[in-house]
Amino acid sequence: MNTPTILKAGLVGTLAAAAAFALGGTSAEAHDGLPVVNVPHANPRSGVQNNVLTPSATQTSVAWGNLPLTNPDTANGVTHYGYNTLDGAPLTQTTDEAHKTEPDKNVYLVLGGKHYLYQGHEIGPRGYVTRINLDESDPLKRVTLISDTDTAGNAYPTIDGITWDPFTQQLLLTAESSAPKGGVFAVGLDANGDPVDGGKATRLAALGSGGFEGIQNDADGNVWMLEDIGGKGASGGKVPNSFAYRFVPTDKHDLTKGGSLQALQIERKDGTPATTAALQANPSDAFIRQLHAYGSSFATKWVTIHTGTTEAFDATAAAKAADATPMKRPENGVFRPGTGFREFYFTETGDTSTSSTLPGAYGGVFRISQKSPSADTGRISIAAVGDEEHTGFDNITFATKDDLLVVEDAGDGLHTQRGALDSGYVFRLGDSREDEGSYAAGRGHAPRPVRFLAEGRDASATFDSICGPSYNDGDNEITGIHVSDGDASVGGLLGAKLPQPTTSPAWRTFWTQQHGDNTTWEIRWNG
Repeated sequence: MNTPTILKAGLVGTLAAAAAFALGGTSAEAHDGLPVVNVPHANPRSGVQNNVLTPSATQTSVAWGNLPLTNPDTANGVTHYGYNTLDGAPLTQTTDEAHKTEPDKNVYLVLGGKHYLYQGHEIGPRGYVTRINLDESDPLKRVTLISDTDTAGNAYPTIDGITWDPFTQQLLLTAESSAPKGGVFAVGLDANGDPVDGGKATRLAALGSGGFEGIQNDADGNVWMLEDIGGKGASGGKVPNSFAYRFVPTDKHDLTKGGSLQALQIERKDGTPATTAALQANPSDAFIRQLHAYGSSFATKWVTIHTGTTEAFDATAAAKAADATPMKRPENGVFRPGTGFREFYFTETGDTSTSSTLPGAYGGVFRISQKSPSADTGRISIAAVGDEEHTGFDNITFATKDDLLVVEDAGDGLHTQRGALDSGYVFRLGDSREDEGSYAAGRGHAPRPVRFLAEGRDASATFDSICGPSYNDGDNEITGIHVSDGDASVGGLLGAKLPQPTTSPAWRTFWTQQHGDNTTWEIRWNG
């Protein structure tokens, strides 16, 4: 079996002599955050490349694509961690290789005394959810199928986003497809981490149908979602076409009872909403440039776009009709620890093309600030502005109160334009209110992205990028960056505790090298 090896960080000997910097100062010990030294360069897009991590980190593979499932659904080809074998094709590196299913975002939970990693799978003939038993020493016994059918026994769409809802004791899964296919599904887990009701997924119709990806609970039981739907082409890029959502449930312990789905509306400086009609008619609107400028801050309002229980509806169309504000492919978000769920950070992927001349082409990281997670109004500002070298931002997580990990999914086209593969960055954040005030007064400085991971390209991804079948993606991408202590209670919601990955073994860090061999890694930080 082609088992990935353990890659130790610091593979490039020039790191020590490079003009690298640590967050917050000249020494990796300058603050109580991650001891990260900048990896000087992204890997070039040429041939097979190893992953390179900052010297204070090491990584170990916990699962990879050709691991067999302990309980396969052979009739539907759901037999391996990263492959669907329904067509009987060989697993990899042939012109008729099997469909790669691509494990995506990670959820780490400790249930029944066991340490598990749950993932949805993004492409292939059908969606499914797997569980990695991190305590199992035998890789052939490590990965279990949790769900690949809905309550009617049918296949459900492939999965992009996933989170654990401690109020309902369910995994919430998002299908990133336009209505009516996309939406949110739920799979219940028992106290031992096993699926309830045979693992059959329930579609949560009250949350709408749309191209949802990021999904996260707040402490009030609301569900925050981000949509990733590219708009029509314009000036080498695309018009804004995706929304941020918040679902306010009637009963936070039972999402099938319905509630209100809201979409985020951003006001211009004159108090009028920045609407879909206006921004799609003029994707060079000055508002978009201002939104992506340090020091700018805009009022926000959650507008209700639907109230009900079980009827299906198009969330994207409803958001447009309600004059919510579209953005350039928001993807994933997380609440900042220590803020009482009053600060929500999310990535915006942007146009993923250097040919775009539109404002906001390279996306960034945005911050929504509110007086409480259920407040109807707040403010939005940009926390990190993307540029040609740092863009295609996708998954996001906090490693400490101030250290935000953001990873790229730029795609083969932008890899070719830049001549470089994806990277993972640490952004050291200050106090949000002080930042905005300093920027407005001309004293602010942009948070410097520190590369902690230069992703490589494994042999399978290299093959796919050159001559693999069109149904399998090419270059590796970084996804699933996740820091958690596995606490499955309400008190363990991401954002409720201050993460301590360098000082407490309970806090663990994972990421998935999607495409190619589809390897999921655990990072250990040597503080």
